[in-house]
Amino acid sequence: MLDIYWSFLSKITFSEEIYFILRKWNQTEVDKFSELVYDSLEKLSKNPEIGIFNSKFNCFSIVISKQTTLFYKILESEKKVALILFWNNKQNPAYLKKMLHESY
Repeated sequence: MLDIYWSFLSKITFSEEIYFILRKWNQTEVDKFSELVYDSLEKLSKNPEIGIFNSKFNCFSIVISKQTTLFYKILESEKKVALILFWNNKQNPAYLKKMLHESY
């Protein structure tokens, strides 16, 4: 079982998703999303390779919900799953490439 490491960017993008959901829907939907995230993190800690590997960015991704994808790295030497960012799938993909390039 690997530890979960939250990068600064992952904390910010998670908070942005929470805020977006709260503005658009309500606290109940925020709670459902949070539960999905923490369930996914538990699965990742046990089996980090369940995501899809992207060789261009040298990271994995896993769909949290229809609207959100999590990007992460496996740091085997440190026995960690490093969360890179939470991505709202409706955003411009060019911005995702920029964010992933800047996160390294």
